[in-house]
Amino acid sequence: MRILVVGAGAIGGYFGARLLQAGRDVTFLVRARRAAQLAGNGLRVRSPHGDLHIPDPPRVLTAGIAAPYDVVLLSCKAYDLGSAMDDIAPAVGPGTAIVPMLNGMAHLDQLDARFGAERVMGGRCMISSTLDDDGTIVQLSPMHVLSFGERPSGTSDRSRALAALFGNAGFDLQHSESMLQDMWEKWFFLATLASSTCLMRAAIGDILAAPRGRETITALLDECAAIAAANGHPIREPALAQARTNLLTDGSKMTASMLRDIERGAAIESDQIVGDLLARRQQAGAPTLQLALTHLKAYEARRARGG
Repeated sequence: MRILVVGAGAIGGYFGARLLQAGRDVTFLVRARRAAQLAGNGLRVRSPHGDLHIPDPPRVLTAGIAAPYDVVLLSCKAYDLGSAMDDIAPAVGPGTAIVPMLNGMAHLDQLDARFGAERVMGGRCMISSTLDDDGTIVQLSPMHVLSFGERPSGTSDRSRALAALFGNAGFDLQHSESMLQDMWEKWFFLATLASSTCLMRAAIGDILAAPRGRETITALLDECAAIAAANGHPIREPALAQARTNLLTDGSKMTASMLRDIERGAAIESDQIVGDLLARRQQAGAPTLQLALTHLKAYEARRARGG
């Protein structure tokens, strides 16, 4: 099966490199600048699980796509989804499976409208990675999980084939039979983490050490969980317990990638991660989450005017 990985950045580049190392038929869809970087330096990964260097990774520009691919692994920032859909259009045929690894839920509606819901699976990834100045992918912690499955739940011949395709490729794979629930549980956690660390401009441990820091994180966690439950996806106890452990551990250096984006003056996914969650409230409330969104939108306004 031919796999098109959209982008060769911190997420797509990481999972694509592992798949390529495992002998899968992978091509990276990149822009001209990244293509030149890959031509000069190859695809490099620094990871607790072992470094990789692929000298000449298969790559293509949108104009060079000659036929549909079997699988499109879509990893981009949510605010780039519109242009990404234009880029992958020549690669999507009647039998193509699109596996998105974006945050939140709004991207599913956009992908369904463009390519048809029958082609769009559910997906999520759990990895902390970044791209350094020379284009090397740097994995910041050992976690590297790729989850996928049919929507809203269940399994199929297609998903079983993808499980075989993605399996034993050097990362942890989850073939989910409750994909939408899994995606909501990631969203609830990520929204809490991003809201906490961006609002306070600090790591989890620093927030917990501050007056009312623990209460602030707990309020955000409860508000996000309540919205998930109101939308028919109450957070299951194992996910809730894991979130409490990760978000309420003294001394933790955990931050959201959104905070790292703010610190370098980059664009952020405020609408997709926090704004859309707030829009799905079934009743008034979530004041701490509303405050976090105000903070994020103020950052975006300042960035837009060059501040």
